[in-house]
Amino acid sequence: MSLSEQTRSKIEQQISSDRVVLYMKGTPTQPQCGFSAKTVGILDSLLPTYASFNVLADEDVRQGIKAYSDWPTIPQLYVDGELVGGCDIVTDMYNSGELHTVLGLATPDRSPPEITISDQAAEKIRAGMQDHAGLQLHMSIDADWQPQFGLQPAQGNEISATSNGITLLFDLASAQRARGAVIDWVETLNGSGLDVTLPGAPAPVKPMQPAELRDALVNGTAPLIVDVRNAQDRAELPAIDAALVLDRDTLTELQSRAKDTPIVFVCNVGNSSRGAAEHFRKLGFTEVFNLEGGMRDYSALD
Repeated sequence: MSLSEQTRSKIEQQISSDRVVLYMKGTPTQPQCGFSAKTVGILDSLLPTYASFNVLADEDVRQGIKAYSDWPTIPQLYVDGELVGGCDIVTDMYNSGELHTVLGLATPDRSPPEITISDQAAEKIRAGMQDHAGLQLHMSIDADWQPQFGLQPAQGNEISATSNGITLLFDLASAQRARGAVIDWVETLNGSGLDVTLPGAPAPVKPMQPAELRDALVNGTAPLIVDVRNAQDRAELPAIDAALVLDRDTLTELQSRAKDTPIVFVCNVGNSSRGAAEHFRKLGFTEVFNLEGGMRDYSALD
């Protein structure tokens, strides 16, 4: 497609707005496609902040960035004004350590995770692999800390770990999340299968009721309050005086906080804030709350 000078100028301004710029579907706190979510997960594990642009909010940019880069898909990552690539390339560069070099970061820790595979789990795994000569057992753990096993050839840049005679291959992020993992075989009413315990998995987002937050503010025991709403939504329902607005400065400030800092996320009804809370939970924050019912229910308190 052709690229208008107006759209080209807009894209060039966006790309020059930050050293690291990601064109994606959705936002880092609420990605709207799996490839964007995977790329965000990689960047979030490496950088405290970076610029992002939601192509779903601007059709001219959505189509224009493809013509500008001569790259047909979204997401697209730019570093120092140069196109790095899409999700697959970013993932491969991350696993090899090349992305760390491009970003000016230290070489990643590629030490094998310590894992424990029970006798019964090892027996079941061996039985399942008997007819799959030439394939290796891979274990991936996504940004939601959900483990998945698969049989496929080795690619060459995996990290391997062995327990009870069973070798598992991991990508870089999965290897780091797998530290201390215990793999067992369980029998339940729903069937049988491998069960994985991940000690490093962050605690789930906890609900906080409006009255609970109000009482905590009165008592001076309230967690850090982060308002994820845009200006229009904040005008619709007034903000809590102590709340921080979720912008780039707040993102930087939150990244400097200890991971056990209690944080409650708020929006108008409790949906967008839940997505933001999940985002920070995945970053390793362990005391993350969502204001149930949002400012709608909070404002209705007597």
